[in-house]
Order: sequence, then C-alpha cells, then structure tokens
Amino acid sequence: MTPIPERVGFAVMTVSDSRDSKTDKTGPWLREQITGEGHDVIDHAIVTDDIGAIQAQLQTWIANAAIHAVIATGGTGLTGRDVTPEAFKPIYEKEMEGFAAVFHQVSFQSVGVSTIQSRATAGIAGGTYLFAIPGSMGGCKDAWNHILKAEFDRNHGPCNLVEMIPRLTER
Repeated sequence: MTPIPERVGFAVMTVSDSRDSKTDKTGPWLREQITGEGHDVIDHAIVTDDIGAIQAQLQTWIANAAIHAVIATGGTGLTGRDVTPEAFKPIYEKEMEGFAAVFHQVSFQSVGVSTIQSRATAGIAGGTYLFAIPGSMGGCKDAWNHILKAEFDRNHGPCNLVEMIPRLTER
C-alpha cells in the first residue's frame, strides 16, 4: 500500500470571468494557508466560468499523482455564470455530501440564512479530493479555517482525509 503522505499536494483553481492574477484574492490566500500548514501547492490556475474549461483543468490535476486535493474557489452561487458544481459533479466517482452539510453549518454562523445561496460541493475522482467553495473571501475562509485545515491535518482525530489518501483508489 502507498504510504500516507507527509505533505499533501494541492492544486488551487480560481473560477472567474472577471478576476486575473492581480485581482484574485482567494486563490493567493488559499495558497498561503496551504503552505502555512506544511503542505505543497503543486499548481494553481485561474479558469473561466466554463464547464469544459473547468473539467479539463480538473482532469489534468487528477492525472497528476503529486496532487492529492484540488480546491476551486468561485462559481458556486446561483447566477447564470456559476457553473462550478455542474462541472465538478459529473467528474466525481463519489460525492462527499457531508462537506456541503458542514459547510452550511459553518457558513450559517457567518452569513445566516444567506448560506442557502451557496452550492459548495466536494467529491473524489481518481484518488484526488475535489472541493468547490465560494469565491467570496468569507466563504473561502469558512471552508479552509473551519473544515479543510483540520481534515488535512494528519494529527486530527478521530480520523482525517490525509490518512485515507492511500486507500482512495482501492477496488
């Protein structure tokens, strides 16, 4: 069996038609948090709000054995251009419904009932964790600080996502 990784490899995707490397705030913030926790950011990209473009980037990262998790920020809202969940869900081999449930509990503490406007989602494909979180800084911080940071801490108990990485491709 593959050993549990000492450092988790991440890719960070900003989904936006309007942000670029100068105006993107959540992508750089996430990369800083990830490396601050002792993990590696293997790649990052800004991808337009286009299902095909999002899926192509996901497939590239899923095929990269150094990337254990992808976090996409943006495109999870209700507008016509918000298509990140529609891009992610067909890729999933397994959906992690609990992520959305916990995200909404956390988000409710920050934004109240406005949390219903988020379609944050998560799943697994090709042995890679896939997370789609809001593009707002508040939503991004809620997801990282209150859920993902702990779940990607190999010492978090009673269990964590890191210890399952070697087993994600079992058949």
